[in-house]
Order: sequence, then C-alpha cells, then structure tokens
Amino acid sequence: MEKMKNPVDVYTPGSRHMVGDGFPVRNIFPSHDLTEAISPFLLLDYAGPAEFSPTDRPRGVGEHPHRGFETVTIVYQGKVAHRDSAGNAGTIGPGDVQWMTAASGVVHEELHEQAWAKDGGTLQMIQLWVNLPKALKMGAPRYQTVLNDDIPQSNLGGDGGVIRVIAGEYEGLKGPAKTFTPVHLFDLRLQAGHQAELNLPVGFNTGLFVLSGVLVLNGSQKVGEAEMALCDPQGTQVHLEATEEAMVLVLSGEPIHEPVARMGPFVMNTEEELVQAVNDYRAGRMGHLD
Repeated sequence: MEKMKNPVDVYTPGSRHMVGDGFPVRNIFPSHDLTEAISPFLLLDYAGPAEFSPTDRPRGVGEHPHRGFETVTIVYQGKVAHRDSAGNAGTIGPGDVQWMTAASGVVHEELHEQAWAKDGGTLQMIQLWVNLPKALKMGAPRYQTVLNDDIPQSNLGGDGGVIRVIAGEYEGLKGPAKTFTPVHLFDLRLQAGHQAELNLPVGFNTGLFVLSGVLVLNGSQKVGEAEMALCDPQGTQVHLEATEEAMVLVLSGEPIHEPVARMGPFVMNTEEELVQAVNDYRAGRMGHLD
C-alpha cells in the first residue's frame, strides 16, 4: 500500500509587494522560513492576476543581476520579454516557461512584451528560484525557452484532470526543461468534483501551490487560492479533490543539503561568496545590457 505524502502545513502569502512596476506579487517563500523544508526551491512569487492599462512604455523589472541559482518563470496570462547579458532574449506567453540559469552571474531584464503592453490586459504568472549545488554555482549561465506546445500533458485521474509536465517525469511523460538536480514541476487543472491520485518520489520536498480554486488533500486538508501545502517528504502519494475548479503548480525536488547564504539577487553558500558576488557585479564582471 502506498504511503500518503500528507500535508505538514499550509502557507498563505507572507508578503505582498511590487517587483519593479510590472509584477504585483504574493510571496509564499522565503517570507516563510522554509529553506530546508522546500529545498531546492528558494522563492515562489505569484504575480497577479492583475489588470494593466495600455502603455507605450512596457512595465516590469529593469537591469538587475543574479548569481548562484536559476529563475523559472511560468506565464498563465499575458506576455513577458526577457533579455540578458549572456546574449539571450525571448518572449513567453500563456503556457510558456522561461528557465534561466544564472550560475556564475548574469544581468537581465524582464518586461511586459511591447505589443501586449500597448494593448494592456491581464497578467498572471509565477516565478520560482531553484538553487544550484555548490559545485555548479560558478558554472556557465544557460537559458531555456520552453514553449507550451512542447510541454507534454495527459489526463490525471480521468477526463476531469490534466497534468502538464514542465520538468522531470510523470508516468512516462518527460518534461522538456533541463535541470541540474532532480526536479519535478507540474501544472494541474482539475474540474470541480474531480478526484485523482498524484504520485511523487519518496524523499523529495514537495509543495502544492493553488493559483485558483480549492483543493482538498488526502480527504482532509483544504488549500485555497494563493496558498501552498507543504507535504511530508517521506510519503509517495497525494489524493487530490477539487471542490472548486482548481489550477495547481506542483513543485517537488531532491533537497540540496548545503548551507544557503542569500542577499538580494545572490544565493551562495557563504557570506564571503556573497561579498564576492557584489564586488563582481559592481566591477562589471557579470556584464551589462546594451
């Protein structure tokens, strides 16, 4: 018999704030102290859903650096344009994912895509930060655009549920995003009243974040909009029931058992490495945008 991956706790947004002038976010972590419990994930910001009026000057976040981890942006509504100092650029829209490995350091900007900004509309997206182990923190930066059409999906528990596999694997479906440590990232859509079993690896830290709707886990734990259930890493199965039509992001990964030192846009293992990151950025060693 499968051991249930029971919810340990449910977290509501710990802060609400603007990132730049284009992303009104509700943060689940790190505003709650979940560093070890949700490793290798470092941050979850839920932006929107928010309406933006038409403008000729795209809103967003201007030039800023990162080192020591990866940023993962999943768009549900709207369009976001990316540009970085490693020469990468791309636009992602509904269903698309951008996976940027900052590693040794990049400078980038994230703005509402120009044509979309001119029309205005609803923006809804999630940004995750995924940690890198010490051996890879100073590796080469990398950029992946994962388009909606390239993300495999199948029914989950019958016709009332859908699972999209962005990264990792689920029952033979392999996600297109390449990861450095074992990470599973799934989008779920469940119709009201639908039930399904979700199987996840033993020992993986797992969070189920509800973007909209209401989910009941293992017959008892209710999780609502903009809330995340943190699950027992030792179980392997979660029973899902949507009491209202639900959109859910599942993040599950093998923990990285190393010290975490963080300061703003840098995540390293020691305070000394953070000081070095700041100095390298100020000296231009992470590059700049033209």
